[in-house]
Amino acid sequence: MSRRFAVAIPAYEAAATVAAVVKRTLAMGVEVVVVDDGSGDGTGDAARACGVPVLANEINLGKGRALKTAFDHLFAAGCDAVVTIDADGQHPPEELPKLLTPWREGADLVLGTRDHLYAAMGYVRAASNGTSSWLIGHVAGAALPDCQTGYRLYTRRLIETVGFPEPRFEAESAVLVRAVRSGFKVVGVPVRLDKADGRATSHYRPIVDSLRIAGAVARARFEAAS
Repeated sequence: MSRRFAVAIPAYEAAATVAAVVKRTLAMGVEVVVVDDGSGDGTGDAARACGVPVLANEINLGKGRALKTAFDHLFAAGCDAVVTIDADGQHPPEELPKLLTPWREGADLVLGTRDHLYAAMGYVRAASNGTSSWLIGHVAGAALPDCQTGYRLYTRRLIETVGFPEPRFEAESAVLVRAVRSGFKVVGVPVRLDKADGRATSHYRPIVDSLRIAGAVARARFEAAS
């Protein structure tokens, strides 16, 4: 029996880009849900105009909360896995099959990795991604490629076991540590990007969010040891 998956697109202030991302994803013949995380620019309306369900947070709660909203909805609806694609146009939906193959071969968390594209990124972004991936992998106890990528596939089994409690960008780093420490299979597959250096469209705050990530990763490692 074939297993069911869907695509979740967390979106915040992405009215200019979300419709194109949704349309390209729908063209892949897959189920799509958008989470409008408290946007004030018409992001939700732009997504609804494409004919997809939009789950709306009244205020901006953060990417972690937006993803959890999608997971709760889609896993309750019977999905076995969820692919996450950013709303800013960085992630080509056409690369989606590359993430599905490892899942069908037994992976619980699949990362669409960008480390082969670091040369096309700005120096600061490339160095930040490389350093953070090494540190998170070291804490987790495994060599992990590109821990900051948002192009991912999560299984229901993984999320139901390790949870997804953090509210913002740190959620994606902490779940990696929990996954590895809990014995889940994590696989990275190289993907292309439409925008190699996405700083112009990212809501990531380098200092504040880096500190949040460091704290969340440390807590996730401590939890796994206790």
